[in-house]
Amino acid sequence: MPGIAAFGVLGLSLSVDAFAAAVGKGATGARPRLVDALRIGALFGLFEAIAPAVGWMLGVALAGWIREIDHWVAFALLAGVGGHMLWEAFKGEAPDEPASAPKAHSLARLVLTALATSIDATAVGISLAFLDANILVACLVIGAVTTIVATTGVLVGRRAGTWLGRYAELAGGIALIAIGSLVLHQHLTAPVL
Repeated sequence: MPGIAAFGVLGLSLSVDAFAAAVGKGATGARPRLVDALRIGALFGLFEAIAPAVGWMLGVALAGWIREIDHWVAFALLAGVGGHMLWEAFKGEAPDEPASAPKAHSLARLVLTALATSIDATAVGISLAFLDANILVACLVIGAVTTIVATTGVLVGRRAGTWLGRYAELAGGIALIAIGSLVLHQHLTAPVL
C-alpha cells in the first residue's frame, strides 16, 4: 500500500498540468495578487482531490473482474497519462512566442480548466483502487499538493511566462511513467505465496 510520500510524489506528478495551466493564467492575466493565486490554486486542488476518488470508486467496482491483471491496468493507466503529458509538452506552443494581452479569468473558464487538468487524476484513482491505497489520504495529499503547486504557478507565471509549464509537464509525465513501471515491477517480482 502506498504511503504519504508516494502520494506526495503522485500529487506532484498530477499537479504539473495544473501548474502549467496556472503558469499560463499568471502569464496572460493581470498581475495576480496572492489572494487571486490562492483562489485559483484552491480550485485546481479541489478538482484534483475529487478526481482520484471518482476513479477509485470505478476501480473498486471493476476490481473483481480484473483482479488477475490489475497491475497491468495500473501500469497502462499511469504510463498512458504520463505519455500523454510528454506528448502535450512536446507539441505545445513555441516557448518564445509572445504572450497575448492580459485578460481576466472567469470562474466558468477556471472551472473548465481545473476539470480538464484533473481528468488524469481519475485514471490514477482507478490504479489506486487496485493498490489498496487509502483513498482519503491520497485525495487530501494530492489536493493539498496541487493547491500549493497551482498557486505557485500563478505567481511564477507572471514573471517566467508559459515556457516553464512545458518543462513541468515533461517532469510529471516521466514521474508517472516511472511510478507505473515501479508498480508493475513490484508485482511481477513479488514472491508467489
